[in-house]
Amino acid sequence: MEAIIAVVGFLGAGKTTLLKRLTTGYLDKGWKPFIILNDYENANLDAQQFIEQIAPNQVRALSGSCICCSGINELRNFVNRIPKRTHGITLIEANGTSDACSLMSFLGVGLNDWFLPPVQISVVDVKNWQRRGEYNELEANQIQVSSLIVLTHIETIASDRLPFVVNELLRLNPSAEIITMDEVDVALIPKLAPSKNNPQKLEHLKAHWSSCSADLPNLPNSDCIYAICDMLPKNILRIKGCAQIGNEEQYTYFERTPNGEVFIRPFNGVPITGPKLLTTGPGSEPELLEKAITTSLLQHQVRDKSEFKV
Repeated sequence: MEAIIAVVGFLGAGKTTLLKRLTTGYLDKGWKPFIILNDYENANLDAQQFIEQIAPNQVRALSGSCICCSGINELRNFVNRIPKRTHGITLIEANGTSDACSLMSFLGVGLNDWFLPPVQISVVDVKNWQRRGEYNELEANQIQVSSLIVLTHIETIASDRLPFVVNELLRLNPSAEIITMDEVDVALIPKLAPSKNNPQKLEHLKAHWSSCSADLPNLPNSDCIYAICDMLPKNILRIKGCAQIGNEEQYTYFERTPNGEVFIRPFNGVPITGPKLLTTGPGSEPELLEKAITTSLLQHQVRDKSEFKV
């Protein structure tokens, strides 16, 4: 029997980091992971980050719909097309706004009989837990039927923050096991049992936000990335993209997390959809993205002219 693990959690909590950790751990132990990634816009961008670890035919990207509702049939079809194998495990990363309780209600229906009932793992950003205003209800929903909760972003928190958050999590899901990212042990994950916790109801539309994308031209330097991220409003909770910088042949991946931090790192390979800027959150509109891109390039040209005159 093959385990199915669904990884959920709010935007920027660390789901992809956990998924990479699990993938590496299973490969080291001789397992054969199959990965499915879901996002509103261009899940292929995230899927390509796993190509160095596993074969391309062992990774699937599901874009443009949410697997907690409109994308559930496509997700189920993806899973049912996975060939039966020895030491297989299926890992699913849900997008950061998924109604995690609905996902678990529907995912296990109609799967092939060699799959175990799906189990959910939640990733919780301790630093920002329940500090998201109108999105607190959605964040709380994402841990209520999880068998395991993995804590992240604990390095710089106050000493009383961790026990406070743990108590809150146990109040919402008293049966969950709670560990930190460093304590994750891949040998224990397939042994987890589905949660029997009864979740609080969530108004489902709260889990659905706007998203969009825009093509990115060649950017003269990484300052343009920071400028683009700075110009897009805070109500856009997640920004990510892939671009070429100057004369560099390698592509660069970047993201702005919900707390405003910007991270830049090398991207493996060439993005199959071309260089893109992607956003998720209220107010995501192509015109807004294109304006930020154009303004960042104009700012760079003005700085270049000023430096040349000096």
